[in-house]
This record gives sequence, C-alpha cells and structure tokens, in this order.
Amino acid sequence: MELGATHFTHWFQPMTGATAEKHDAFISPTDEGKVIMEFSGKELIKGEPDASSFPSGGLRATFEARGYTAWDPTSFAFVKGKSLYIPTSFISYSGEVLDKKTPLLRSMKALSDEAIRILALFGKTDVKKVTTTVGAEQEYFLIDNDMYKKRKDLILTGRTLFGADAPKGQEMEDHYFGRIRGRVRHFMREVDDELWALGVPSKTRHNEVAPCQHELAPVFSTSNQATDNNHLIMETLRRIAPKHNLHCLIHKKPFEGINGSGKHNNWAISTDTGENLLDPGGDPASNLQFLLFLVAVIEAVDRYPELLRSTVASAGNDHRLGGNEAPPAIISIFLGDQLTAALKSLETGETVETARDLIMDIGVDSVPNFISDATDRNRTSPFAFTGNKFEFRMLGSNQSIAGPNIALNAAVAEVLREYADALEGSTDFEADCREFLRGRLSAHKRVIFNGNNYSDEWVAEAARRGLPNLKTTPEAFADYCLPKNVDVMARHGIYSEEEMKARQEIHLEEYAKTINIEALTMLSMARHEILPAVLKCEKDLTTILAQKKAVGLDTKGSVEAKMAARISALAGGMLEKTDALEAANRAAQAAADAQERADAYCNAVIGAMNALRAVADELETIVGREYWPYPIYEDLLFYV
Repeated sequence: MELGATHFTHWFQPMTGATAEKHDAFISPTDEGKVIMEFSGKELIKGEPDASSFPSGGLRATFEARGYTAWDPTSFAFVKGKSLYIPTSFISYSGEVLDKKTPLLRSMKALSDEAIRILALFGKTDVKKVTTTVGAEQEYFLIDNDMYKKRKDLILTGRTLFGADAPKGQEMEDHYFGRIRGRVRHFMREVDDELWALGVPSKTRHNEVAPCQHELAPVFSTSNQATDNNHLIMETLRRIAPKHNLHCLIHKKPFEGINGSGKHNNWAISTDTGENLLDPGGDPASNLQFLLFLVAVIEAVDRYPELLRSTVASAGNDHRLGGNEAPPAIISIFLGDQLTAALKSLETGETVETARDLIMDIGVDSVPNFISDATDRNRTSPFAFTGNKFEFRMLGSNQSIAGPNIALNAAVAEVLREYADALEGSTDFEADCREFLRGRLSAHKRVIFNGNNYSDEWVAEAARRGLPNLKTTPEAFADYCLPKNVDVMARHGIYSEEEMKARQEIHLEEYAKTINIEALTMLSMARHEILPAVLKCEKDLTTILAQKKAVGLDTKGSVEAKMAARISALAGGMLEKTDALEAANRAAQAAADAQERADAYCNAVIGAMNALRAVADELETIVGREYWPYPIYEDLLFYV
C-alpha cells in the first residue's frame, strides 16, 4: 500500500504460454457500512481461478471449473501499477498440473536432489541445495505504430503474411551493434527503468542483425525467477512501445528474407555454497567433478533429443530454425577445442594438448593486451558450451522458457541419478569414476559436433550417427510422449503420463489454430485488400488504353498493354491460389484428431499459403505504391 497498491492478484502461467491475472481490491466492508483495507494470509497463500477456461488437453471439462493458485515464495512478489503481483502455481481441483511454473519447480528440485548425491561423493556434504540458473536473451523487433495499425496480418498473427523483399535487407551488416536511433534509445531507457523498478535485472541492450531488430539481456537468475522475469520483460516491451509511437513484435519470424527472433537460454548449475558446477577451471582435464557434470549433460542431450526439440517447436519457430540466424532442428552439442581435448584425455587416459587462454596482443601500443578465451564460439550450434554454461539457442522469441528448462533439468537429473546409483559405495572413487565416465562418454559422444551445423554435410553425418532431424512441429510433438520421455517425467514427479499427453494435445492444437488463423487472415487480405487494389490498378491501365485508342493511338505493345496483361494474369493466378488455400484449410479443419489436423496444416495448408504469397508478392513489385493497401517492407523496416 505504501507503493500505491490498491489490489492484489495471483499471477500465474497457464499453458497458453502467457501469464494470467485476476485483480481483487484490498477493501473489506465493516458492520458500520464502511470499508477497511485488509489482506489475509489465506488470500496470500491460495486463490481460486476458473480451471476450465484455460488449455488443459482434456484434463478439465467445462463442468469441472474449480482450480487453485498457490503462492510460490521462491519468486519475488512485486507491485506493478496499482496491484501487488503474487507469483503462484496453478493446479486443478483434482490436482492436475495446469501451468508451467509447477513442473519447472519440480524439475529444479529433481536436479538438486540428484546433484547433491553426486557432490557428496566428492566430499562436499555441506551443499544443501543445487540450483539451475538461466539468463534468457530476448530478441524483438520495433516498427512504427501507425504502420503497424495498417497491417491486418501483424495485428492478427504477429507476422507479415505478405511482403516482397525490400531493396535493402541485412546484407550490409550495418545494423548489428550499430548506433541506436533516438526513438528506440528513449524506449530502451524507459524499459530499463520500468524493469528495474519491478526487480528485473535487465543489463544489456543493443541492435540485432536485422533492420529494426534489437535485444535485451538480463543478469542470471534461478530458472524459476528467470522465467517470471522473462514474462515481465516481454510484457514491458509491448506495453512501453506505444508510448514512443512504436509497436514491439516478438514473433519468431515477423518478416521474410531477414533474421527472425530467438531467445537464447543460457543455462548453468550452481550450489548454495557459490560454486558453478559447469566451470571447468584452469585445467578441465584434471577436474573430475566438472567432467562428471559435463558428461552427464552430454548424455542427457543425446538420450532425450526429441524431448528437447519438442519444447522449442511451434508454428513460428518452424519458419526460423535452420536459417542464418538460428540452429537447425538437429540437436547437437558444441564444446570447443579445450573441452574436446579434455574429453579425449578422459577417454584415452593419455595427456592431450589442449587450448588455453592466451595473451592477445593487438599490436598497437596504446591498446592494452588482454586474455583471450581458450575456445571460440559456434553460433550455428543448438546447444553450445560458452565458458561456464550451456547456451540452448533454439528457443523462439515469444515462448515461455519454462518448457525447455523443465526438459533440460529432468533429463540431466535422470542421468545424475544413474551416475549416483552406479558410483555410491565405490572403494576407489576417482579410478572408478574415470572408468565409468569413459564408458558413458563413449556411448554418447555422437551428439558432439564442433563444425558448421548449417552444412549439408552435417545433415548427412547426423543421419549416419543416428541423430533425429525433426524439422516441423507436428514431427516433433509426435515424439513428445515416447515411453522414455514419459518415464523420466513420471520418475521425478514432474508430469504424469496423462499430463504429458495433455501437453502434447495442447501444443498440436495450438499449432493447428495458429496456421488456421494465418490462413484465414491471408484469405481476408487477398480478397478484401489486395485483389481490389490490383483490379483498380488494372482498371486505370485499361482506361488509359481505351483513351489512347479513342484518339487513334496505336496501343499494341504499349507499356499499358503489357502491364495490364501481366497484372491480369497474376490476378487470375492469385484468385486460383486463394480458392486453393480455402479448400486446403477447410480440409485440415475437418481432420479427426490433433496429430492428423496438425499434419494436414503442415503438409497442405502451409504450401497453399506459400503459393498465394508468392503471386501476391510479385504483384506488389508491379502495382503502383498508390494502389497497394498497406505499408510494404521498406516502409516497415526503415522508418525514421
């Protein structure tokens, strides 16, 4: 109340991927007909939202509406506007998990429990808790708000469904880390002020590679707090932008032909005694504790790639993965020269020459020397080691980071459990541990790849190694409920089999609904905006032709005749493609179940959308600007 709050809300994360809130005032009536400001411990601890109006994958029906929110004291409460926000878990009346926070907390506990067992083998019995920490880099686009309001596709879907390439894209490489234009700089400053006031430690801001693209990166927090913070970051970016006559696009691929936006999930493991378990130290080949945790992560990624892939799968991310700005759909791990040498030494038992930090001398007296890292970075890798953490680079910009971290925590917890079971009771721990790790590394090193993940050679090599290549969302979620995935979640109490199947259905339905909305939006724009504009241009051309003929001018082979003929042919083709899209969309809607429906949208509807877009984009390059019904790419990407 001292901060101005008059209401409170239980703030939770349903399976929409967004957040939800219901605000209640602090006021309570008195017998004298007055009110007092009151807030009880019961209201802090428990809330009761409707559990049937959120996605549940069949876990709840409309007549089963009761749900509960429960205070999560491991996340900071905060005041935003006039309300106290209380981070909470969300479950159904019968106990099913209906949110993303609850399983994330469970996965963090699972990893902590198993990591403590491992650390005890190294004599570190003083460690009482192990925490996964995350720093989620957030990419986004800013465009002029007035232009945004003129694009139905941006309003309804978050991305441009039509649009020919601008004369200039990102090929000059002049936007990345470039000077931040004034309007954007003022926006970024206000975003930082707002986030800091909320307790969100935003730290880094800069221009990204594509025109109008930017990035914000926070300080590391626990996985739970980082998830809360990232939701606040996305909400703040969207809310502050209109104050500067801007609109923030957090879609994974708002524009064709230039980079999409991702969210790099920097993941580490730390103890309550201040130790980073993924810090290799000065001599990683001799650091047995580090090697154990490193091999455990390698094995976890190799054994559960389908689970990890599905957690980043969405209709938007299908447009982005495999492009110049994003890793491909094949899950692999980049380690770099230093750790690769350390693992080779572990495997062979022989000393292997390893890369080390070096003094970098630029050769200019006025510039100080500095320490260079022992290992380069690999921006094409889906899962890259970056010094003392792993960077999971496949996440899309507008998704919750909870799902990927749940999967990662669960997979690593399971491997650590097996390691502890195997090594507890050893009489010669160091020798037994090294021998044990050699075997596990030999079985799972196929997932390590330090080269160019974009190359055709890697696709062929990955197939030879037996690594899955799940290129689309329907393919990825078809493998979400593999027995091994269900088993690992159930064993650690994160999800039941029923809850896993519910999430599979939710994500497949979300995919189909997303493509359906995009297809219907394209049909509306084509019929109500683009074709009328094209026909008006064609009418004006034929009017000029008629006027020329009326005064006896030869119109055969004239510019107007050629343009009219070309536009007429393309308009006819566009009408055909529009009808084809409508038919494909109708057939997909009629599919029997969630998997079949998602497959139909992927295999038929997207192709029809691409065909319609191709002819419309060609018309955009021919029809005069005064006819075109909405701002084009060069307007959107290069505003003042």
